[in-house]
Parts: sequence; C-alpha cells; structure tokens
Amino acid sequence: MAARAYWQGQIRLALVSIPVEVYSATRSGAAISFSQIHEPSGKPINYEKVVAGIGPVDRDEIVKGYEVSRGEYVLLDDDEIEAVKIESRKTLELVQFVDADEIEPLWYEKPFYVVPADDLAEEAYVVLREALRAARKVALGQLSVRGREQLVSLKPCGRGIVLEVLRYADEVHKARGFFAEIPEDAPSEDLLDLATTLIEKKSAPFKPEEFHDRYVDALHRLVEKKVKARGRKILEDVSEPAPRGGNVIDLMAALKKSLGSSAKDGKEGTAEAAPKKRVPPRRKKA
Repeated sequence: MAARAYWQGQIRLALVSIPVEVYSATRSGAAISFSQIHEPSGKPINYEKVVAGIGPVDRDEIVKGYEVSRGEYVLLDDDEIEAVKIESRKTLELVQFVDADEIEPLWYEKPFYVVPADDLAEEAYVVLREALRAARKVALGQLSVRGREQLVSLKPCGRGIVLEVLRYADEVHKARGFFAEIPEDAPSEDLLDLATTLIEKKSAPFKPEEFHDRYVDALHRLVEKKVKARGRKILEDVSEPAPRGGNVIDLMAALKKSLGSSAKDGKEGTAEAAPKKRVPPRRKKA
C-alpha cells in the first residue's frame, strides 16, 4: 500500500515555485496496548456517555462546549467551528532563514519527508536543497493543513529535504524556571578532562536499530508465556538495580572508576576472555 501524502502543494521562494508532496517520516512503534476486561465474564468493558443526574444520553444530543468560567460553557456547533478553520492553502511560502544550530531541539515536534511532485520539479528542488546546505541555513514558513496553521522548518537531509513541525512559543516552558538554581561555576580542569575522556571512549556512530524498547519486548514475552500457560499467573524475578546512595562525595574517584570499567568493557568486546580454571573447593578440617 502506497504511503498517503500528508500535504500536497508547492514551496514558494520569491518567484520560484516547487511542486512537492509531504509524507510522514515516522510511524507508530511496537507499543502494546491493554483492554479493560470484566474478570468474571471475560468480556471487554464498554463506555457510555453519561450526564450526572440524568444517565446515558444519545450521541445526537452531544455538542461541543468551551468552558469560559467554572461550570459555564459556550456551546458551538460543528458548522460554526468549520467556518473559522483556516483555509488549507496549497502554498508553503519560505519567509525567513535562520542558522541551522539556532533552533533548539525542544522546538521540533514531528518530521516529514518532502519530495518533488514530478520530474519537472526536481531541478528547482535540488537547487533549494543545495543552497540550504551551502548556507547552513534552515528555512521557515507556515503551513495551513487540516484546519490549523503550523510553523515548519525545511532543512537538507541526504538527497532530500526534511520538513519539521515546530512548536509555537506558548507551547514551550521557559528554561529559566528549571535551571535557575544550577550554579554557573566551571568545573576543575582535571574533572573536565576525565569526563571528556569518558565521553570519547563511549563515543560511536549513531545506529538506532541497536536500541529497543525493553519494556515492550518484555511485555510481548509475558503475553506469549501467558498464552502457553493458559492464563496462569506468572511472576518473574527481575533483578533490581543496586540502590543509589546520596550525592557522590568523591567525583574524581567515581570518574576514574568509570574510565577503568569502560576500558575493561572495550577490551572484553574486542578479544575473547580466557577460560577460567576451575579450582576444587577446599575441605574443612575436622
């Protein structure tokens, strides 16, 4: 089944228009969901629309409401809501360019792939991609789709261009309230050198396929065991991590110890460990 385009239209830069199609770059992960079951009967539980003091109501009697004060609502019809929706324009106009490292990661919400709509659009598409790459800039614009206007950015990605939906200013908490109590003092050079060395030893190319949701994997294994056990309760012993103490008193010693274990892990990963000789237990004296 071919992917369905999230948006179709044209990117406009001054007098240049590039017909494109936008597709979602992500998909749902392997998350596992549960249903609520009535244990005596084994049947799923359904939900009813209920009004306090009245009971269940028909779907036709339900309208949308916005709470303007406690217990006071303004009722809105679907036609009224539809009338104020922003018209889904077919043009994404690039209105500003910013440095690629100027936008913090917390502003990015969701990525999409942008592809040329036809062969005629490829030349202008490639020119825009390479111009952004050469200037090390990110293009900004606002995309109207599905009744709302989204702030988006465009940046080169390999042979293509990635569009990312950005959050608006009122959707992001100010960092000052969270970081205000953290001191600005620089650490000692010795501690910084040790931490830097530890980071360098653990540095490697990013390979997302090497990371898995271990909780979801464990849930799938549990479900399989429950099926084989025909519903019997299964409680597995899970090794809990060692409890952590308070603040690290000797940071220097902790970093040095971390470097030692890191070097040991790397050595074990490159060469096979020699088999240990089995020592027979000593007999106790009578």
